[in-house]
Amino acid sequence: MVKVSRSPLRLVGSQHKVGSRLSRRCRDHMPQSAPKIYHGSCLCTKVRYELLTPPKAVTHCHCGQCQKSHGAAFSTYGAVPHGALRIVTGAADIQSYASSEFAVRQFCAHCGSSLFWSQSKGDWPDWVCIALGTLDTPFTPEKQKHTHVASKAPWDEFVPAEQPKE
Repeated sequence: MVKVSRSPLRLVGSQHKVGSRLSRRCRDHMPQSAPKIYHGSCLCTKVRYELLTPPKAVTHCHCGQCQKSHGAAFSTYGAVPHGALRIVTGAADIQSYASSEFAVRQFCAHCGSSLFWSQSKGDWPDWVCIALGTLDTPFTPEKQKHTHVASKAPWDEFVPAEQPKE
């Protein structure tokens, strides 16, 4: 079960006359634009979630576990801090599976959609990875990478570009 804390967004403003310019102090405290919330769901839509920040570290993983978990040549994930994932509906419908000693994968108990994975140890214990194929809001990452390409499926014709070592 993903535990999420909900922190309300507080806007700071001040009174000013119509047509007057906002003071610099006031401008500095007002958001320039509302933060974009990304919406996602499983195939049957019993589980719906929101991301309060855009996903980072977008990765196409070719490891054997991701191939099995997604039934595909690779999986595509992006990470957000645990506090930036909000389960809107269906929290009780999310099942967890410890796929290794460090990783827990979460999926919809009804349709089987792979939704999230996270690790309690290692470099990123405060982050959760989101299966980007479950996003309903359009998202274009600034950058992305392929990992575990040496484990790619033998029938996968993907040819990696030169990338930094993992």
